[in-house]
Amino acid sequence: MSTVLVITPTYNERDNLPAIVTRIRAAAPAADILIVDDNSPDGTGQIADDLAAALDGVHVLHRERKEGLGAAYLAGFRWGLERGFDLLAEIDADGSHPPERLPAMLRAAQQADLVIGSRWTAGGRVANWPRRRELLSRLANRYVRTALRLPVADATGGFRVYRAAALEEILRGEVESRGYCFQVDLTLRAVRLGYVVTEVPITFVDRTNGTSKMNAGVLFEALWRVTVWACPLRRHAADPTTTLRRSALSI
Repeated sequence: MSTVLVITPTYNERDNLPAIVTRIRAAAPAADILIVDDNSPDGTGQIADDLAAALDGVHVLHRERKEGLGAAYLAGFRWGLERGFDLLAEIDADGSHPPERLPAMLRAAQQADLVIGSRWTAGGRVANWPRRRELLSRLANRYVRTALRLPVADATGGFRVYRAAALEEILRGEVESRGYCFQVDLTLRAVRLGYVVTEVPITFVDRTNGTSKMNAGVLFEALWRVTVWACPLRRHAADPTTTLRRSALSI
């Protein structure tokens, strides 16, 4: 049996955290859960500590300040890799990613190095999203696929499972992206290294509590970085994974 760590970053998620931990535990009872809190001013960190004290296999990593989604996941990845977990999963704390799909994603990870819970692959969908936001996400993913030649329908999706051995190599070299572009960055690295990437359809449900962390600055960073990575004259210098080990596969 593979050991599994589910990582959920938090910033001002006090109203959502208990419910998502309960759902993760119900969907994957054998998995450990790591809450990475960026010093939330609303007391999320204390709620995380209370959950860890009450539930076996729930852990908390407190960080000094908010530094972005990518930085939180990098800290969580380091924590999990140092402790020898075989599979490391990402999931949002706001309930938008359905933990009930974790078993299917963990099964897929037996044959793949990166599994993405996908909104835009066949069978995936979104619920309760404004039409404008859905259109923006679809267009952004189309731009990413075209510009970077990625065989992935939902390269920006943040519901994921990585095999530890693959993740260690994917993370070699500096990861500069800190916002939602972090997901595109790691997908690009996985594909260029020749790792097997697969997508499992999910239903993404917009949050009902709290506010989204998406803003114009995050969107600009993503568009700018994707454009730089796509530029033929700079691709070799910007990409830390230019030496491929084997051809990429995706289903």
